[in-house]
Amino acid sequence: MPAAERPDLAAICTAFGELLHAAGVPVTPERSSRFATAVVVAEPANLSELYWLGRVTLITARDQHEIYDRVFQQVFRGIVDIADFRGDSPNQAPPASAPTGDSAPARQERSGDGQAGQRGTSATPGAADPDADFDEASALAAVSMQERLNDREFSTLTEDELALIQRLVEQLPFVPPLRRGRRTKRHRSIGDIDIRATLRRSHRTAGDPVRLMYRKRTTKPRRIILIADVSGSMEPYARIYLHLMRGAVQAIKAEAFVFATHLTRLTRQLSTTHTEIAYRKAAEAANDWSGGTRIGHAIGTFIDDFGRRGMARGAVVVIVSDGWESDRPELLGEAMERLSRLAHHIIWVNPRKAAESFEPLTGGMAAVLPYVDTFLSGHSMRALHDVMAAISAAGDRVDRSTQARSRLSGAA
Repeated sequence: MPAAERPDLAAICTAFGELLHAAGVPVTPERSSRFATAVVVAEPANLSELYWLGRVTLITARDQHEIYDRVFQQVFRGIVDIADFRGDSPNQAPPASAPTGDSAPARQERSGDGQAGQRGTSATPGAADPDADFDEASALAAVSMQERLNDREFSTLTEDELALIQRLVEQLPFVPPLRRGRRTKRHRSIGDIDIRATLRRSHRTAGDPVRLMYRKRTTKPRRIILIADVSGSMEPYARIYLHLMRGAVQAIKAEAFVFATHLTRLTRQLSTTHTEIAYRKAAEAANDWSGGTRIGHAIGTFIDDFGRRGMARGAVVVIVSDGWESDRPELLGEAMERLSRLAHHIIWVNPRKAAESFEPLTGGMAAVLPYVDTFLSGHSMRALHDVMAAISAAGDRVDRSTQARSRLSGAA
């Protein structure tokens, strides 16, 4: 098959991982990438070999085997021809190889005519399986749906689209920014000269320090703190950012808070492995969901109860809110000034910023901008990737006053 007509291997492997995740198997993007790499390196001759490659790279527990068998049979049976990835002739028959036992590919091949890639049942070999939930384009349909949703604003999504976005948000790659540690480690060419190690090594060359030894400072990840507004004005976006916070808590042990009329810490609730249980506990803990908005009071509570005790010192703080404050803006400004003295980098995410008529001149936003390092919208999946990039790049402190003046002048 010509290269232009071959199916997209990365897209198919990614879609297969997405469908497994939707079915209850915790497949991460890293495991999907490992599966695609294994297919390229091993060059499976038939669906049986492809089945085992996926099983050893995507499955982590015995109780996931049944779900994996069902999804594999629905997705790969009759959708792809492994010969397309190897560049074989379409008339060349793959070698007969099937896994032993009662796995899905083995049962399918015993019930059919033995040709890999042909769909059928035990009653009618080669016929379409009426119990299949996915058609032949199901794997690529998920990928195309993701592309269509990249620029859609979260507030305009349907329930089905929100379900897909929520799964994508939980699988975003979280890369925390690094900070310089106090300890040092030996390096071959970077850092300061290690006098003691250099002199010790010079004993091998009759006391002549032919080779210099170096030591450089180690790096550690910075703490990430996510504070999301779940008041009534932020309801279209609160669900999405709750999934983002759970992903951050699970991946990099971030701290998660929500607020409306008061602040609630959800780190322990979102640390629960089971998704539904985690969100149920979070909903029970935050009893002011879709209530009023007291941003200044919430941030002040965070500083008094958690920030000054060390949680916010040197951390990257991400605040998700539209800035519609019901209390005095001066109270919010004072709280942000206190927070700026503790945090290393403050990122403010306002979904309303994406509107063409947006001007950060309301009382709340005007009070916080002088103390914000990065101001983003985060209203869509593509904008959410910008938020992730800003978190990863939040390493250098910027001049807040200069940055805020440039934003205000640009908005005016």
